[in-house]
Amino acid sequence: MKPLIVLTGPTAAGKTELSIKLAKKINGAVISADSIQVYKYMDIGSAKIMPDEMQGVKHYLVDELYPDQSFDVTAFQKMAKDALREIYKNGQIPIIVGGTGFYIQAVTKDIAFEKEDEDKALRYELEKFAEENGAEALHKKLEETDPEAAKEIHANNVKRVIRALEFYHKNGMKISEHNQKQKERKSPYNLAYFVITDEREHLYQRIDKRVDIMINAGLKEEVAHLKKMGYERNLTSMQGIGYKEMYSHIDGEISLEKAVDDIKKDTRHFAKRQLTWFRREEDAIFIDKSAYERDDDKVLSAILDILKEKNIIEV
Repeated sequence: MKPLIVLTGPTAAGKTELSIKLAKKINGAVISADSIQVYKYMDIGSAKIMPDEMQGVKHYLVDELYPDQSFDVTAFQKMAKDALREIYKNGQIPIIVGGTGFYIQAVTKDIAFEKEDEDKALRYELEKFAEENGAEALHKKLEETDPEAAKEIHANNVKRVIRALEFYHKNGMKISEHNQKQKERKSPYNLAYFVITDEREHLYQRIDKRVDIMINAGLKEEVAHLKKMGYERNLTSMQGIGYKEMYSHIDGEISLEKAVDDIKKDTRHFAKRQLTWFRREEDAIFIDKSAYERDDDKVLSAILDILKEKNIIEV
């Protein structure tokens, strides 16, 4: 089986810096598993790695799409597989880096997605219902149909709620049951799935600090520029944390202080959901940075030891 390394964990855990060090050590290339970094012009709010920070390490799925282009788990899977083929061809080891658990799982377990025709009438009906009654009312429909999926999908993620309702309508099967079957698939790779984490309070401090850095770096100006370019707030790309809150401020709905507080709060909640997801991944190897004095070199040494044990790299 071909080697595949995953370096994931909650937002602000320090995955990016560690991934560069690891890639340089093992002749690796990075595939970004981030739903926002794939978009051009969305740099500050996504904490995107910049070319000068890559230190010569090739990165895939960064700056590849425009903000009005569609990007979901099936698109990610296809693009990531294309990247994997190129990386293997170049004699390198791929490292998937990012915090979107479902995207990562789609590749590591080679999940088969249903190829169905869109029921445009049903989709329009559900979108209209959400517009008229609100995201919470739509989410209530999902709770009644598929309680497990409703626990997994946030009410504000209207697109995913609609997809789950559509799936049930078309297949007579809950999407949660379908997803569970896919989760039970074994990985076709020689996989090392690392989850980088830290003590909660320290992680939350890092999140707050990172949001402050984003604000000082010009997040408001970045979102204003995206709006000026014609990228409206209803786009999927603009639902990313940092962008949707700042768009609300720019549109005069909330103060800047409220937008910043909301970004911090939403990011903390997101980190909590990420950890819940990763804890269910049976292949996950948790690396708590606090156990290594938050020293990246010590964390890297531990990772390299595990990679040797798994015969992913030579001793």
